[in-house]
Amino acid sequence: MSENNLNVISTKEGVVITNPNHFLAFSDFEVSDGIDIIENINILSNASLNEDIDFENIAESSEKFNESNNVEGSYIGQNFKSTEFLRNSYENLELFTFLSSDVSVDDFTDELKVANTSIGFENAQIDIGHVIFINKVLSPKLLLKTYKTVLKIKSEFFESLNLPIHIKNILNNNDFLCIASNVAESTFEEENIIDESVDIVNAQYDDNEIDFKDFKIAIEDAVIISCEDALEKLKLSFGILDYLVSEGILIGDLVEAGMELCVGVEVTDELKEKLEKQILESLTDINVITLLMAAIRSEDDLSNNKIREIDVSDDPAYLYTDEVLGLAISNQIAGTKATFNFKRYDEAKPGIIYGLGPMLDDIFAGLIAGCMSKIFEK
Repeated sequence: MSENNLNVISTKEGVVITNPNHFLAFSDFEVSDGIDIIENINILSNASLNEDIDFENIAESSEKFNESNNVEGSYIGQNFKSTEFLRNSYENLELFTFLSSDVSVDDFTDELKVANTSIGFENAQIDIGHVIFINKVLSPKLLLKTYKTVLKIKSEFFESLNLPIHIKNILNNNDFLCIASNVAESTFEEENIIDESVDIVNAQYDDNEIDFKDFKIAIEDAVIISCEDALEKLKLSFGILDYLVSEGILIGDLVEAGMELCVGVEVTDELKEKLEKQILESLTDINVITLLMAAIRSEDDLSNNKIREIDVSDDPAYLYTDEVLGLAISNQIAGTKATFNFKRYDEAKPGIIYGLGPMLDDIFAGLIAGCMSKIFEK
C-alpha cells in the first residue's frame, strides 16, 4: 500500500480529515454536492453551531473551524452530536467511525441491567457515522457502488442484531456516510485548480486493477468490525429487561396482574414487594430468559407474517406452542405446582396480559404463575 497523505485534526468543536492531494468523495453530507473533489472532510459538533443547524450555518462554521486550525482548501461538511471517533486501518482502507449515544446501560438490580436515557427515548439518539478512505484512484461509478455496498451491509448488520424496538427506532436516524478515494493526477491541471476546472470523465482510474468481489468482502468486513467496535466503545448491550420494555411491559404491570387473581389473602404492599422481588430473581434464570426470548422472537416473526405457513391473526386454537412455553416457564420457576396455577392465569389473562399477542400472553402468564407460586411456597 502506498502511503496516504491524510492528516487529522480533532478538537471539541470538530474533526477535519485533510488530503493536500485532494479527495474524490461521494457523501450524504449536509454541505456537499453528492460527489466532490475536495481537500477537507469536516465533521462539526452540534455544540459548535450556535444557530439553527442548516446549510449556511454548517458551511460558515466549517470555514471558521478550518481557519482557526490553519486548514486551507475546499471542503464538505456535516454536523454530528459528538466528535468522538474510532480509526481503523487496513490494507487500502482507512475507516473513521463517529459515534454518539444518549443511551447508557444502568444497574436495575445487582444482577440485572437496563438501557436508559435521561432525555426520554422519544428524544434520544444512537448514531454511528462513517468516513471511509480508499487509498486508490476510484472512478465516480465505483465510488457510488462502494457507497451502496456500505449502506447495505451496515443496514443488514444492525438488522441482524434484532435489537429491542425502542432501541431500533432511535438508531442511525442521523448518521452519515462519506466514501472518499484519491484523485487521479490527470483529473485537473495545477493551473486550473483556482477556477475549479476539472475533468473526472477522462481521468485514469484504478478500477480495472480491482477485483470487486474481494474488494467488496474487505469493505463489508471492515464496516461490520467498525460497527461492533462502536457498540463496544459506547458500552451498549441489551438484555431481558430491554426486551420487556420494547413490548411495553413494565415490572409494575406484571405485579399488578399477579395480584388480580389472589384468593384468600390480603393484597398488601409487602406482598407486592415479594412478587416484584421474585419476578426480578426469575429474570436472572438463564432458562427463563431463554424461554421468554424464544417467545418474543417467535411473536415478532409470526405477527409480521414472516413465516408463510403460519397465520396467527385470529390466535388459532391449534397453536399450543405458546402454552407449552408458558408451562415450561412456570415449571422452571416453581415446579409442578406452578403449572396448575398457570392454567388460572392463562385463562383469566389479568391486567397487562390480556393485551399481549398470542405468544406473549401465555409466556407472561407462565412467568407470573410461577412467581406467585414461588412466593407462597417460601
